[in-house]
Amino acid sequence: MKLSTKGRYGLRAVVDLAIYSEDGTPVSIQSISQREQISESYLEQLVRKLRNADILISHRGAAGGYVLARPADEITVGEVLRALEGNLKAVECVSESTGACTHMDLCVTRVVWERVNMAIEEAVDSITIGQLVEDSRRNAGRAGYEN
Repeated sequence: MKLSTKGRYGLRAVVDLAIYSEDGTPVSIQSISQREQISESYLEQLVRKLRNADILISHRGAAGGYVLARPADEITVGEVLRALEGNLKAVECVSESTGACTHMDLCVTRVVWERVNMAIEEAVDSITIGQLVEDSRRNAGRAGYEN
């Protein structure tokens, strides 16, 4: 499995938004774009998907922007990545729903791919946006500056 820029940039944008909207103030796409060095037009596409997945809420108007739909500790990296990338499986052939493999019941490597898929799911679902915000603060403190 290789994540596209949608997943990588989208996750960065959500963490940025979590940091800068903690007091409930909406964060503009322009400010995220500047801090994260991601084009505004691309961010708009990502934010639309995140809003549709109920991860972000938009606020209109001059002081508008985006905030998290739930506390950062209640949003997992897995949720964000699935909203942007879709399925996170490294190998599709073990999925019952795809019907991609005609000899799935006889496949000796199936257990390997099931474990890999499960490990990915468990890893991304065990990390919250809140944890990434805390990691960001610790890293910023070590570098001698604050977010």
